[in-house]
Amino acid sequence: MSNNSKKPIFAALAMIGAGASFAIVNGALQASTMQLGVPSTSAAFWQYALGLLVGLPFVLRRGFSALKTHQIGWHLARGVLAVIGIQLWVAGLARVEIWQAIALVMTSPFFVIIGAKLFFRERVGLIRWLATLAGFSGGMVILEPWTEGFSLAALLPVGAAAFWAGTSLVTKKLTATEDADSITIYLLLLLTPVNALLALGEGGIVPTGPALWLLVGAGALTVLANYLLTLAYQKADAAFVQPFDHLKLPLNIAVGFFAFGFAPSGAFWPGALVIVGASLLVMLDEQKRDTQVSTA
Repeated sequence: MSNNSKKPIFAALAMIGAGASFAIVNGALQASTMQLGVPSTSAAFWQYALGLLVGLPFVLRRGFSALKTHQIGWHLARGVLAVIGIQLWVAGLARVEIWQAIALVMTSPFFVIIGAKLFFRERVGLIRWLATLAGFSGGMVILEPWTEGFSLAALLPVGAAAFWAGTSLVTKKLTATEDADSITIYLLLLLTPVNALLALGEGGIVPTGPALWLLVGAGALTVLANYLLTLAYQKADAAFVQPFDHLKLPLNIAVGFFAFGFAPSGAFWPGALVIVGASLLVMLDEQKRDTQVSTA
């Protein structure tokens, strides 16, 4: 087997590895906040501060040239969107069982579609609008806002999905003129002080014992997951690796079940199936557009 034929397999394994790492990160965050009482703002700070310590030497391999930019405003906007998304996500994990949180945050691509239309005037098309409607309908099925058991806390992962979609849109704009290293370093440098201020505002608890080690592990695995994600997209086309990203759903369910005994409700399954199906429809539409552009 040639090296070229191995690349798609390597990319798929890297994407699965990223999903597994993120699932363990989510489990560690849920354990430290929901069970050990660490405030969500402190958990978010330590996760990314430790991630910064682990990843900074690799990001700064180019020296201070990585800080050169003509798009400081967009870097700041991306940092603000990312901070809000992270805070909403960790707050959600402190209150919502992991299976529900991960399914709801998977609505992020549909927010990207809406944002691309509103802010960048991109052509969306009927298929993507139908997929977006279906994706949000699947989220509603999982949320079950019409039942007595519905809690507003369940909307926190949806809010995280919306703000992370905004982060993705700004990232897309930045990649037109900025290097990947610069985009990464600015995000890490902006996240840590803002997260620190938010943590201090809530008491700034320094975790000890098991909570400390859980957050150290979460920080290291956050860096590993992002590295594997980058490798996956480097080794194969996005259209090939994207379906493997959906494995994060069963991986997170497994972490929630084995670590906490959380099991999805009956309404989860049809809702999650609709979200995943709608996401795959968007991916296929994107692949079709790319093919049309390349043959034009």
